[in-house]
Order: sequence, then structure tokens, then C-alpha cells
Amino acid sequence: MTRPLYGIYGAGGSGRGVMPLLRQQLAGEQADLVFIDDGATTPQINGQPVLGREAFLAMESERKSVAIAIANSAIRQNIERSMLEKGIGIVDVLSAHATIMDDVVIGPGSIISPFVTITSNIRIGRSFHCNISSYVEHDCIIGDYVTFAPGVRCNGNVHIGDHSYVGSGAIIKQGIAGKPLRIGERAVIGMGAVVTKDVPAGTTVIGNPARPM
Repeated sequence: MTRPLYGIYGAGGSGRGVMPLLRQQLAGEQADLVFIDDGATTPQINGQPVLGREAFLAMESERKSVAIAIANSAIRQNIERSMLEKGIGIVDVLSAHATIMDDVVIGPGSIISPFVTITSNIRIGRSFHCNISSYVEHDCIIGDYVTFAPGVRCNGNVHIGDHSYVGSGAIIKQGIAGKPLRIGERAVIGMGAVVTKDVPAGTTVIGNPARPM
């Protein structure tokens, strides 16, 4: 009988950081793990096989699942749709060193890295990437395909729209119950920015306090 097959989609830095987390998560399960990357120039990375997309799809297995380790949210969404259309499952990756507290709902396809903390009464959409040492505080609502780079500090009562990107070390000020601080869809928060007020959709902000570029 063939074994389950898990693919990390993307063999760049993000994917190489996710592979050990998935390997740890699957400890004790008889399964095969591979990278999926059409642009790779080597047949193995860090001891794991690297396959092109078509080679992955052609492999025989009990079942196939992927974790999509692609930073670009639009590409991530397109790959997810394509995989689901082909009957490929989407796997969540949750580090054993992350902390998830009370009444937290996270959509499918999330990748939660080590030393992330997500506290209480939080709703997060699909394919959320939350990188090393970031946190999400109470009563936040985060949309689909949102990316947090390492060290993001998202304080309570913040609403973040779909496809937004928050750069390394950014700090988002706490909103008020009934009047959350809002970051619009496809906004970009620059590295180290300190966000103290709403950010309109599609806007890039930088600096302390954060201002549009």
C-alpha cells in the first residue's frame, strides 16, 4: 500500500523553514515528504526530494496534501485553488512551540511558526502565515491570505483585511472595543512600522508613526 504524501509548495527560505515543522508534526506517521518547486536546480534540499508540480501530481500515494509556503498571497491563493480542484488536501502546519489560547478560530492552510502566540477570542481566515516570534492579541479579526513576517506585534481589537502584509518588527496599536483599528485589504505595513491609526486598503505605510509612502 502506498503511503500518504505531503508536499511543501515552495523550496525557498519560507519552505525550508516549514519543512522541519511539518516533519515534527507528522512524527510517528508513516508518510513521505517532498518539496514542490518547478524552479529548483537540485533534486534534494536538506535531505528531502524536490519535485516539479507535474511530478508531484503524478506520484501514486494513499492521499496527497500540501502546505503552501509562498510569501506572495495572490500566488498562494492561486496554488491553493489549483490544488483543491485536483483533489489535493491543504494541510495546516503548527509549531509545537506556538501558543494558541481560548476561543481562537483559524482557517485552513495556516502556517504558524515557532514562538508565535495567539491569545483569546480571535478569528483568522484561511492561509494565514504567522512567522517566528509574532503575536496576535485578543479580539482581533484577520482576513484570508494575510502574512505576518517575523516579530510582528498585533495588539488587541485590530481588524486586518484580506491579502495584507505586515513586515518584520511592525507594531500595530491596540484598537478599542466597538471601534477596532482597521487595516484594509492588500495593505502593506513596512518593516518596523508603528501603526497608530487606520490604514486604507491598498496602502503601503512605513515609519514611526506609520505614514503612507
